[in-house]
Amino acid sequence: MPTLSDKLSLLKARNEKALVLFLTAGDQPLAELGEIIGALEEGGADVIEIGIPFSDPFGEGPTIQASSQRALDHGATPRRILESLAGIHTQVPVVTMGYYNPILRFGLSDFAKKSRDAGVCGTIVSDLVPDEAEAWCRASKDAEIDTIFLVAPTSTPKRIDEVCARTTGFVYAVSRTGVTGAENQVPTDVRQLVARIRAKTGKPICVGFGISTPEHVRMVSEVADGAVVGSYLVNLLHREWNGGKGRGAIVRAVKALKAATV
Repeated sequence: MPTLSDKLSLLKARNEKALVLFLTAGDQPLAELGEIIGALEEGGADVIEIGIPFSDPFGEGPTIQASSQRALDHGATPRRILESLAGIHTQVPVVTMGYYNPILRFGLSDFAKKSRDAGVCGTIVSDLVPDEAEAWCRASKDAEIDTIFLVAPTSTPKRIDEVCARTTGFVYAVSRTGVTGAENQVPTDVRQLVARIRAKTGKPICVGFGISTPEHVRMVSEVADGAVVGSYLVNLLHREWNGGKGRGAIVRAVKALKAATV
C-alpha cells in the first residue's frame, strides 16, 4: 500500500507538489467507487481523500453537505465504504475524511484497523483537535495509519505547536475561516499561514478550502507542498460522472489541475 510519506517524498524529489482530491463516498454508487478512483489516478491525482458522509457536517459548505445527504440517502455507511475500498487496487495513497462521531460509534481501534485493512493510509477527522485526540492517535498508531490535523488562519501559536507535534503524513492548512466550498480566489494571506506552520515543523503542508482552478493550485503550489481540491470535484462528479459516461471529462479536469503542480 502506498504511504503518504513515500508519495510526498517522491514528489519533492521531482520538484512537484501534491494534487490532493476529495470526493464523497456514496454520492455516486459505491459499486463505481473503484472506477472513479481509477479516473482520478489516470488524471494525475497524488492523494485521494474519501469523504465519509455524516448527518451533521457542520464544517462543510452547501456542495459537500448536499453530497453527504445524497450519499446517506443511498445507504452509504462507514462500514460499507471501507468494504468497498478493500476491493479497490490503486497506487495512489488513500485517506478518509470525516467527523469523530461515526468513528466513535464504530469503535476507535476497530475503525483504525478496518481502515488499514481496506488500504487506507491515513485519516482526517475534521472536528477532532489534537489535545483531545490521544485515544484516536493511539488507535491510529497501532494500526499504522497517519493522523492528519488541521490548522486554520485563526489557530493560535499553541494550537499550531500541538498540530505539528501530533500530525503525521502532512499538516492540513485551511486557507480561510468558514466552511468548505469552491471560490473565485484563494486568500492571499495563505502565504502567511503556511509560513507560520513552516516555522514550527518540517512536515509537508497541504492547503485546502476554496481551491477550484488550476490557477488556485498553481498559487498554492508556490508556497505549500500540496493543494486540496474538494467542492469543485464533488460538483464535477455529480454533474458529469453519470455512471462513467463522463469519465473523460473528469480525467481531463484532473489533468489540468495536476499540470499546475509542476
